Amino acid sequence: MMWPNFFMQEEEQRFSGRGRGQRGKGLTDAQEGKIKLAFFVALVGVTLTVLAVGTEFWVEVNTYKQNHSLTCEAAHFGLWKFCQKKLWIVDVNEYRATCGPAELPGESNCSYFKFFTTGENAHIFQRVTHKDLNISAAVMSLLSITFMVMGSICITMVLSKGVEFLLKPASFFFILSGTFVLITMELFRQAVRWLIASNQNIPLEYEYSWSVACAAAAGAILIFGGGCCLILVLPALPKKPWEYCLKKANSS
Repeated sequence: MMWPNFFMQEEEQRFSGRGRGQRGKGLTDAQEGKIKLAFFVALVGVTLTVLAVGTEFWVEVNTYKQNHSLTCEAAHFGLWKFCQKKLWIVDVNEYRATCGPAELPGESNCSYFKFFTTGENAHIFQRVTHKDLNISAAVMSLLSITFMVMGSICITMVLSKGVEFLLKPASFFFILSGTFVLITMELFRQAVRWLIASNQNIPLEYEYSWSVACAAAAGAILIFGGGCCLILVLPALPKKPWEYCLKKANSS
């Protein structure tokens, strides 16, 4: 007869909580507002991370212009695939020494990196990628997204079911997710440096593009959002999950 009494007591607390400025889940309006605000900040980081991971504008690699040539070559790539483009010289700024930017219209050829399919290194302008670094960066990005999903599920459970102790792991999930995004950026930076140094016969210039800016902002926002969620609601939470469960059992 313990479980029926437990649910009856839970239902009584829900109704009585509404009369004390609560929403029937053990959270006051102020607490719930803080949680939603922190969750919104984290969701901004989640959106930026998905945008960065799904695009291939992490870095642009540009060749130098050649005299009496009507075209020049540029490339841009991300975690998963790269695109090599042939641009018209007339479209490139005349004061620019190299080809680009890659956003200019031109003939484009995009493909996924071979190390995800056949296990081979890719070749970009006679340079060889470091597949271990690239694969590690891709794996870190997937782990980051996994932690984002877990954190979002935890906070959804807190807001919908009143499972308050899940706020702690949700905060840690978002902080870990942001940290993994920053680790992904560092691994990718090392992979780019390896690529450029693999062959010096053809002079190239490279620059990081807007996808990297999205990833950097996402990492910082996720850490900030997770930290805010932890700081704002931690004093009102039970220190241990089993304390919450024991409290419910004793009240029943």
